[in-house]
Amino acid sequence: MIIEPAKRTLSVKEYYFSIKNKEIARLTAERVARGEDPVINLGIGSPDGSPSPEAIEALAQCAHRTGVHGYQSYVGIPELRHAIAAWYERWYGVQLDPASEIQPLMGSKEGILLLSLTFLNKGDKVLVPNPGYPTYTSATLMCEAEVVKYDLLEENGWYPDFDQLESMDLSGVKLMWANYPNMPTGAPARRDVFEKLVAFARKHGILLINDNPYGFVLNEPQSILTVPGAREVCMEMNSLSKSHNMAGWRVGMLVGDAAVIKEVLKVKSQMDSGMFRGIQEAAVVALNSGKEWYDELNKEYAKRREVACKIMDVLGCQYDNNAGGLYVWGRVPSGEAVDWSDKFLYEAGVFLTPGFIFGSNGAKYLRISLCANVPTLTKALEKIKAACAQ
Repeated sequence: MIIEPAKRTLSVKEYYFSIKNKEIARLTAERVARGEDPVINLGIGSPDGSPSPEAIEALAQCAHRTGVHGYQSYVGIPELRHAIAAWYERWYGVQLDPASEIQPLMGSKEGILLLSLTFLNKGDKVLVPNPGYPTYTSATLMCEAEVVKYDLLEENGWYPDFDQLESMDLSGVKLMWANYPNMPTGAPARRDVFEKLVAFARKHGILLINDNPYGFVLNEPQSILTVPGAREVCMEMNSLSKSHNMAGWRVGMLVGDAAVIKEVLKVKSQMDSGMFRGIQEAAVVALNSGKEWYDELNKEYAKRREVACKIMDVLGCQYDNNAGGLYVWGRVPSGEAVDWSDKFLYEAGVFLTPGFIFGSNGAKYLRISLCANVPTLTKALEKIKAACAQ
């Protein structure tokens, strides 16, 4: 390399799952060469199901039309923005102006960086949950802002301790990330917590973003924007990745204050040239899915969760049976979870995510993804049982 990378890149490393997936691919090749089963990856939350047949057909039909393969609008086609607005009103009871309060995204992960680039100056502070999605931290650091971690602890149900928050030095804090329903812990969204978050953000003049992609997976959908006064200080991100099996399609949204949307668009319009129209039309169809779609989705995930909980039982992990979302999160009986993860990867050929990647408060926890079918999870259970018996 003939030039040095920007100094901001020194603050981040390659994404953990990017590194681990390469190791898993190597181990799988070695195992297959020895005549053994491939590694069973229960790590990342990439749904293995398909979108609805109607959504797939909408994509296919659009792709065959002429005149749809060029650049698209940065703000998305009107049909998509209206579908998002109708979806929010139908399921969350939130009314949004399709023209000004909705910004379609290429996945909600894009929105984390866009919001950070739009509002953070060097030295600004950002409240980030511990444990929490790693991208909240990396996006903050790449903007040369300061990460201020706030604790989420098992004894508090994985909700913020607002007395602790009030005792912190909040000078210079501009953004706060929240994520309910929560990943990785599975803590459900709660109205009283949303109300406290909104009150905290209003008191301290902080832009609060609730990252809400898990609301339809073993959860009752809720939005922070239903709280009185939330519109003044809160934005919400959402996604079709988990709720509609469209993770690879990259369809998300940022909703809320029109002034914030307008500023984010300044940055977004410099970085892409719009989402392929066929994907947008398919998203419209997906968003119009009826209750039966979500019921079937959750029926399958409930079956998978039962097996994942049996894995936690075999490991002797403690977990919350009432948690929702796409994962089961459990505290290991002793030591560090990363050692347990490595043991079963190398000895059983099963990968379980160690919670340290989500922050120091996750170091004693393992996460099992429900993005594997019941037979695969059952096979992982048997392999782990065999490894434990050795």
